[in-house]
Amino acid sequence: MNSIRNLCFLGILLFSSSLIAQNFDKIDSDILDQFDTKDEVKVMIHIKSNQSLQPKMDWSKERKTIFVYQNLIQSAEQSQKEIIRILDQNQIDYQSFYLVNAIAAKLDLNTLYTLSEHGDVQHIYWDRPAMVDYIIDEEEVLRSRMTEPEWGIKMIQADSVWSLGYTGENVVIAGQDTGYDFEHPTLLKKYRGYSEDANHEHDYNWHDAIREINPLHGDTLITETTNPCGLNVDHPCDDNNHGTHTMGTMIGSDDENSIGVAPDAKWIACRNMERGYGSPSTYIECFEWFLAPTKLDGTDADPTMAPHVIANSWGCPEMEGCNASNWHLMDEAVENLRSAGVVVVVSAGNSGSSCESVRNPAAIFQGSFSVGATASNDTIAGFSSRGPVAVDSSFRLKPDISAPGVGVRSTIRNGGFASFSGTSMAGPHVAGVVGLIISANPALAGQVEIIEEIIRSTAVPKTTDQDCGDYLGSEIPNAVYGYGRIDALAAVEQALNVSNTKDISSSWSTTIFPNPTADFLQIQSERLISKIVIVDALGQVMYRKQYDYPLMEFNITDVERWAHGLYHIQLWNGNQVQTQSIIK
Repeated sequence: MNSIRNLCFLGILLFSSSLIAQNFDKIDSDILDQFDTKDEVKVMIHIKSNQSLQPKMDWSKERKTIFVYQNLIQSAEQSQKEIIRILDQNQIDYQSFYLVNAIAAKLDLNTLYTLSEHGDVQHIYWDRPAMVDYIIDEEEVLRSRMTEPEWGIKMIQADSVWSLGYTGENVVIAGQDTGYDFEHPTLLKKYRGYSEDANHEHDYNWHDAIREINPLHGDTLITETTNPCGLNVDHPCDDNNHGTHTMGTMIGSDDENSIGVAPDAKWIACRNMERGYGSPSTYIECFEWFLAPTKLDGTDADPTMAPHVIANSWGCPEMEGCNASNWHLMDEAVENLRSAGVVVVVSAGNSGSSCESVRNPAAIFQGSFSVGATASNDTIAGFSSRGPVAVDSSFRLKPDISAPGVGVRSTIRNGGFASFSGTSMAGPHVAGVVGLIISANPALAGQVEIIEEIIRSTAVPKTTDQDCGDYLGSEIPNAVYGYGRIDALAAVEQALNVSNTKDISSSWSTTIFPNPTADFLQIQSERLISKIVIVDALGQVMYRKQYDYPLMEFNITDVERWAHGLYHIQLWNGNQVQTQSIIK
């Protein structure tokens, strides 16, 4: 009898395997491997969508955010109906996303196959646990200091910006990380939900994406108290120190500590990791919440409460969650936030010093403003990841920029301070500079490309003897420092020269022909052009040139190597920019 039962089971297993093999192109192979030891596997179901987001460049940040939110919500509601119906029929709990058109669920083998057969399903990814790119702990400092700014703040001249009267006021900076100790004396009053009577408002200001203990910890006893914060908590809490440290570098200060780049900015936050471990779905959940923050119970989303900039001091490596098959989900999240007018700052990673070591999402994406780390002697840190990005065969330039990231003193839990090193410490410096730029010129809020270009063009040029692929270390930009080390004062001074949004996106007579083109472009302008940048529809830079002597007419002759498609041309006249489109 046992042998008959075993033969029947083997027949069913072989039948199921043959069915799955027919749809292998829609299912991550890693998912199938999990069924050797599990009855159910956590996955992300990517739904097909034709959604196109094209807010106008000169729209306000609020208008862009509302436009993107409304279009994404409508698209997700329409395209996910059938898949949700199947999940409901099978009594499967799920989480629907709209920032990326996807659904997270825990599926058994039969439901996995059923969904892979559905025409609305693009692909099914393993929602694999991932680990934060750990910082290097240099030295814990339990005592306070006087108000002398930290070395990184002085290096980038943020304190000189303060003397001009710009300290980040009216700007909202967001972080997604291991959580945040919002009661730290240098952070509490900067929290957007702070109230003097201690009745702090956490609706729209805090979100916890952690609702279960991550199995990668190997805890023998798993209860909610296994995590020092608990799960799905209703107020900011940090279970690791990493998040609290990054937030201190962005906005932290009190009477005895001057550690934050934009000390009068407000902050909101999302916990995306459980003691340092997250997953693609927790990262995307936080990205989505930032587009339209909600109440603590997840209701009443409000895109007008979105931040100006998000700091992301984490990576999702291939061996622990993200791979070439699912990268575009997170890439899509980044691009949609940019369309909504939110700057996405990402630490480049601590995998240096070899070339092509910027290899993990979200630092590899064109839309991420990726940051390398420098030391107090103003040279690149040995651990700082280098470009170009080879893992997706784009060989795009990364990092975009560099900032202080060695021996950075900032906040840790329970009112303490510590000096840490890592690109995790560099990224927050850049997010703080974004805050200073917008506080100096509020018209720049929502103008992601302009803000990034200001930071790039005003950076202190840094060269190296390390050549990486086509990027020579002796040239600017290079794959070690990007466009250089950030200079907050120069960036703010340039931002102040832009008087309003009309100056940002000004128009003048320009002729670009032939359009459509096959092998070259001729551009004629009534104004002198100091710089030209051409990007493809995915945001990859195809052409960039700064002119020492501005021109009114010029040719671009290497168009024949570009793929067929839509391209966007930025023509810069001083601090003004005009955007045109061409078809190849």
